[in-house]
Amino acid sequence: MAGPVVVVGDTLLDRDVEGVVNRLCPDSPVPVLDETGYVDRPGGAGLAAVFAAAQGAEVVLVTALADDAGGARLSSLLTAAGVQVYPLRLAGATPEKIRLRARGRVLLRHDRGGRPGEPGEPSEEVLRVLATASAVLVSDYGRGVARQPALRAALAATRAPVVWDPHPRGPAAVPGVHLATPNEAEVRELVPIPPGASRLATASRGAQGLRRRWRAGAVAVTLGGDGALLCHAGSTPLVVPSPAAAEGDTCGAGDRFAATASLALARGALVSEAVQEAVGEASAYVANGGVATALPPPAGPAPVSVISTGDGVGVTSAATVVARVRAAGGTVVATGGCFDLLHAGHVATLQAARQLGDCLVVCLNSDTSVRGLKGPDRPVIPQGDRARLLAAMSCVDAVMIFDEATPHAALSWLRPDIWVKGGDYATGAGDTSALPEAEILRRWGGHTVVVPYLDGRSTTAMIAAARSTGGRSGDACCAASAGHPAAEHGPEAGPASGAAGAPPPGPDRRLTDTVPPTGTSARRPTSSDGTR
Repeated sequence: MAGPVVVVGDTLLDRDVEGVVNRLCPDSPVPVLDETGYVDRPGGAGLAAVFAAAQGAEVVLVTALADDAGGARLSSLLTAAGVQVYPLRLAGATPEKIRLRARGRVLLRHDRGGRPGEPGEPSEEVLRVLATASAVLVSDYGRGVARQPALRAALAATRAPVVWDPHPRGPAAVPGVHLATPNEAEVRELVPIPPGASRLATASRGAQGLRRRWRAGAVAVTLGGDGALLCHAGSTPLVVPSPAAAEGDTCGAGDRFAATASLALARGALVSEAVQEAVGEASAYVANGGVATALPPPAGPAPVSVISTGDGVGVTSAATVVARVRAAGGTVVATGGCFDLLHAGHVATLQAARQLGDCLVVCLNSDTSVRGLKGPDRPVIPQGDRARLLAAMSCVDAVMIFDEATPHAALSWLRPDIWVKGGDYATGAGDTSALPEAEILRRWGGHTVVVPYLDGRSTTAMIAAARSTGGRSGDACCAASAGHPAAEHGPEAGPASGAAGAPPPGPDRRLTDTVPPTGTSARRPTSSDGTR
């Protein structure tokens, strides 16, 4: 493959709620589900992208994400699955599909999210990646992404093979797609067929009608457990049967089919070969247990980034601030790090970052993230206290906590205009292109900048100095500021320090401006187990 496989379309947040039913509701003859657990996963175009990434492909997902907890959860799930998210702004709420299940069977489906919101304009980077793709899959779920004019123009212009998985409420495929993949029900809605025709005749007439209408190279109508019918050049369709009869949860089978066909075309397969491979993969997917087996639940709990605690901390607080600033046409600025033991360098960096825009959101590594990066003895200060300290600063508008090793998922949801790093990062010459976040910011047209740090301020040095002096606070603080290098200004360690033009703080203000007024010594850091 010369370029990535690009998936374009609407992403939903799918949730399967599992439980047991032992009784009926007393006020209505309906079963009562006692919940025993739930699993979240990307749905729609997001699920197709995850399937493609699971087969080892480099996958880019162009989709719209809302400024809410659901959007943050989707960004986290997609990033964890190895999908590169190129987000568009989504007005309104994240669409959610919730299935209530007992003993492997769906009792009820609950959809929420309201009417589809209008997706935002794609960035130049989105248009570039479409032009360089090895294959493009349009996974249309009828919520507006496939209607976006600039995206449609780029899809019509790309030289890559395009697979279009349509939706009855969505737009027509762009002219010239290589393969369209409707199911039987969608064909009946899209093409009027006289009643009385056989199943294969209905599928064949519908496929030929769509092929002429959309000027598509081929149309493959999926037939559930019976395989697919392919209409391409010539009047005789090709029937591709399933290799074996399979019963089970079919949720996501169409996405698996379309993703597999796209990957095959990216490798240079013929359309007929791609459809045969897709039928085999979709059949095996259902036979092996469907989405629950293909995407097993994560071993750990949901990332803490979805938790909101109020007082300017959490996804909800960040979303509120960002929505207000964007509605006024302002600039959203973000920075991130561990911020374990706030010091003057942190303060200078945060103040400098806030001056670059109309709000500042801090992406804070959770305790789990810090332990993975720094070792079992860190953080010294738990995430709740670190978040409250940051949120209390006048230059910080909101704090969101993330569980991953990097802020990439948080950034894909937040989509800041400017990402700020403290320190002469990576090259020693302020080369922002070397920043790991720079490529992510380019996906939506954002920019990465570096602000100078205050030399000699370092959380790691402060902790080491405190331990080497046996906890004598004055000696520790003096040692920490007497020539130790500023070591914590990467994404995994937090912004280092400093701001251009910011005067060094006086000796009485080195830490006291940023520690809580009571309960914690300004010069005697306390570890998480209570020792100093």
